[in-house]
Amino acid sequence: MSTSERLIESTRELLWERGYVGTSPKAILERANAGQGSMYHHFKGKPDLALAAIRRTAEEMRATAAGVLDGPGTPYERIEAYLRRERDVLRGCPVGRLTMDPDVIASAELRAPVDETLDWLRGRLAGIVEEGQKQGLFPPSLDGEEIAAAVVATVQGGYVLARASGSPAAFDAGVRGLLSLLAPRTA
Repeated sequence: MSTSERLIESTRELLWERGYVGTSPKAILERANAGQGSMYHHFKGKPDLALAAIRRTAEEMRATAAGVLDGPGTPYERIEAYLRRERDVLRGCPVGRLTMDPDVIASAELRAPVDETLDWLRGRLAGIVEEGQKQGLFPPSLDGEEIAAAVVATVQGGYVLARASGSPAAFDAGVRGLLSLLAPRTA
């Protein structure tokens, strides 16, 4: 792995663990096993490196979500697969965590990949709800965008509750509750 790749990957991990403020250039260099000048050789500085790391994390999150949401099954089954997919609940979401970082939120440039990813996810989920409505699985009274927002809020809020309690039980309960509300009604 190249030095720039090690720097990006180390920054991704540190942002997830410590946030932007807690991620010092020194910590990045130590984690990447890189020399003192290498960050500035490859990047303009910490904000530039953080942006590359955030973009990579956002791309990875989109790819993982798309792999499940674009997979086989009915619209309900694909939403269920997304909600129940394997994840480290107690570690939280590497993208969602960035929304709680005041330095990321204060920077339009650093916030952009986070906003774009969450917008993409809500849009993709809304499309799946609308697809389910056309198939008669979901009632026409559902608003696809509102359901998509509820799915994202359940996942992100579930991470927060699980981390607060030290147990994935709260995340799992939120997922079960939302799925019971979305379960297709059969005649």
